[in-house]
Amino acid sequence: MLTLKQVHDYLLSLPGAVEERPFNPETPVYKIGKKMFACTSLDKTPPSITIKLDPLHGQMLRSTYPAVKPGYHMNKEHWNTITLDADISEALLLSWIDESYTLVQASLTKKAKMQLPDAH
Repeated sequence: MLTLKQVHDYLLSLPGAVEERPFNPETPVYKIGKKMFACTSLDKTPPSITIKLDPLHGQMLRSTYPAVKPGYHMNKEHWNTITLDADISEALLLSWIDESYTLVQASLTKKAKMQLPDAH
């Protein structure tokens, strides 16, 4: 099981990822090209992460894993909140984070994509 600190470090290790706190100090938002691909909450127990997934994939995960719920305060079709204390392997969680990052990166404008590290 990954800790919130490990998730934070992984999110910021992705090319071009930045952390902002537009909502409040307890809610880090992770963005690529000014678009959110993940957020966490520092004041919730157990900790969780909210990520964007393909709608069909997200629905399948929600029906398979009790720790995966519709995104808290988000568009429930695309966003999913995952409890970090659950029986979800580190590799699986990281693959879902990568999917979120890739989906959001693909939606960026060409100009925004060119401004990302390793875009050339």
